[in-house]
Amino acid sequence: MIHMEKLTKYYGEVCAVDGIDLDIRKGEITGLLGPNGAGKTTTMRMLTGYLRPSSGTIRVRDLSVDADPLAVKKRMGYLPESAPLYANMLVYDYLLFVAHARGLKGDKARGRIFAMVELCSLSGIMHRPIGELSKGLRQRVGLAHAMMDDPEILVLDEPTSGLDPNQIVEIRDIIRSFGRDKTIILSTHILSEAQATCDRIVIIDKGKIVADGSTEVLTYGLGEGRSLRLVLAGADLEAARSVLAPVEGVVSVEGAQDAGPGLTALEVRYLPGSDPRPEIYRRIKATDWVILEMAPKGVSLEKVFMELTREA
Repeated sequence: MIHMEKLTKYYGEVCAVDGIDLDIRKGEITGLLGPNGAGKTTTMRMLTGYLRPSSGTIRVRDLSVDADPLAVKKRMGYLPESAPLYANMLVYDYLLFVAHARGLKGDKARGRIFAMVELCSLSGIMHRPIGELSKGLRQRVGLAHAMMDDPEILVLDEPTSGLDPNQIVEIRDIIRSFGRDKTIILSTHILSEAQATCDRIVIIDKGKIVADGSTEVLTYGLGEGRSLRLVLAGADLEAARSVLAPVEGVVSVEGAQDAGPGLTALEVRYLPGSDPRPEIYRRIKATDWVILEMAPKGVSLEKVFMELTREA
């Protein structure tokens, strides 16, 4: 759906985006994560045609953002971090204005407005001035604006910034509801939001992509080592250690907490790139122990983020 190749942007001598290569598939919600100044907003502005790259290319399907900017923008809805709303307009008048600007007329415009009212829960504020709305309600109006003509691609820059927890959940539900058959790219520095909303996470630091994958891939696939939580019935720690420590790839076998009465909980650490689970299962099967739990134990997304973006 979207292809970025060697995308670079300089502001004077400062490199904000440094040779990014990224493909975004149809039907996935992709989160761009990174510290302030990492290049997230600049990347999104180039994607939407708001900024021209210093070098590199962006293609949406078979269209070039540089050569066919209007055709690309017709496929795309965009909500900047500060929603560009007219504070003196009533919500209904504003949405009608947006519908007309997007080429929707008559019954088609009204039908689309009412669809957005339903999706974004705007029915109680349609005849209120935008300037009187809370930030959360203004953000909903901004989302209705971005989704007005049912775009294939939705680009959202910090869509939940400054909202309270209830408003964040509401905006997240709107994004996931709209994104079932669309392509959505959103930037955020709220890690829990990315984890709850996105199918895929791309971490950017100093203008470069430093990680790309699902939450599970990032939390279980990065770091110096991996571990399994293992809960056994009928075993004690020393016996389990003697059986499991020789397994290829296993680094250590240590006791863990919260096993319950009569049970033994273990943390089995192993080397990246290895998967000792089949051999662990075979060795325990040869005993009279019972496996009650065996699950990968990943690091938190916060820890992954800090390790990848911290200063040297």
